[in-house]
Amino acid sequence: MKTLKKDLEAILKALNGLVQKVQKLQEQIGEETKPTKKPKAKVAKKAPVKKAAPKKAPVKKAKPATAVDTVLAIINRYKKGVGMAALMEKTGYNQKKIANLVFKLRKQDKIKSVAKGVYVKA
Repeated sequence: MKTLKKDLEAILKALNGLVQKVQKLQEQIGEETKPTKKPKAKVAKKAPVKKAAPKKAPVKKAKPATAVDTVLAIINRYKKGVGMAALMEKTGYNQKKIANLVFKLRKQDKIKSVAKGVYVKA
């Protein structure tokens, strides 16, 4: 117990010495000891309201040509007419599909038949 008391007294003397040294240093610098203040909470500034950019119309993608349009374009290229075999070769469609497309185009009076299996622009 006595040793503990002596140790505490030694620590107290050392701390007092340190406090006196700190006070001397502050006097030399010219500052007084001020209690530290808690920083005030900063008020968040509102961001300026941005005006919305004018919306642009969406770019429309080109629709792929329909089968009817493809066949009609091929037939319109030839003045003397084009046969069923040439249409099958150029479009890649089978005979039944081309026959159906030609039927539709004939009903719309867009093409006419010059001979069996040969079609020209109407």
